[in-house]
Amino acid sequence: MAVRRRAAGDPVRIATRGSELALRQARLVQQALAARGMASELKTFTTVGDRKLDVPLASIGGKGLFTQELEEALAKGTVDCCVHSLKDLPTTAPDGLPVLAVLQREDPRDAVVLNSNIFAERLEEIPRGSRVGTSSLRRRAQLLELRPDLEVVELRGNVPTRLRKVEDGQVHAAILAAAGLHRLDAHQSIAFYLSPPRWISAAGQGAIAVQGRASDDELRPVLESLNHDATTISIAAERACLAGLEGGCQVPIGVVALEHEETWTLHGFLSDVKGKHVVREHLSFDPADAREAGERLASIIRLRGGEEILEGLREASDLPKPQPE
Repeated sequence: MAVRRRAAGDPVRIATRGSELALRQARLVQQALAARGMASELKTFTTVGDRKLDVPLASIGGKGLFTQELEEALAKGTVDCCVHSLKDLPTTAPDGLPVLAVLQREDPRDAVVLNSNIFAERLEEIPRGSRVGTSSLRRRAQLLELRPDLEVVELRGNVPTRLRKVEDGQVHAAILAAAGLHRLDAHQSIAFYLSPPRWISAAGQGAIAVQGRASDDELRPVLESLNHDATTISIAAERACLAGLEGGCQVPIGVVALEHEETWTLHGFLSDVKGKHVVREHLSFDPADAREAGERLASIIRLRGGEEILEGLREASDLPKPQPE
């Protein structure tokens, strides 16, 4: 397939989803390119995940629910790069379309938003029987593990839509990524944060990925210059663990790498969908061996009960079965 190349002097065409959060993330890349003397323009896309808002993400299945349409345009050359929330990207990239950079990470934690009639400063203080909204199996499983007395309900839509549903009382509370609330200047909506090791966020949460064409010799090095090294370390460990646990939206998995006083620790979580069978593990690692650390943590989780959890999830869903060696 012939790739349509950008003409010399034309602006860089950046693919992004059309939500306000996605646009703000794409504008960060625009600003970074402008600082390097390159003009750019945004081209918005609507993905499968954006269209099917009445269906739980886990039941849609498959990979790339929020990325496939952008990647197809990149492969054809109708755009020059894609900007994604890294946690939306499958752990394997299409041939020739690598992630060339990750920007400096925002806060990777989850945050709780409460209806104005509810007061709580910790998860334990949310009143029994409250309806808590989320579209994530990972968040659902951790809630059911830690607060089985709460009612967990499906909550889809962009961030402003979910915030409105909380304030309207459709749910009493919701769990969202802190990074998205920060980037939308919605800090005031946050009642409190959910932090590791007790609560584990999604692999890559808070990081912005810039995807390009490996064959684009002109633009590739410019995009690579946007990379933030410390974020790359955490992402390499997290995504290696995610891959080792067959991670996707149909599996309740959390994994986050944190650095404190030059010591790196990788925290992992795997559960069944009801939060009944849970494995939590962590390990310290050398940043030079981030990928290997992720693979090692995945193996530890599997050995300590994760294999049985994954087998149960396979039997209950359309998850791929292991292939014979």
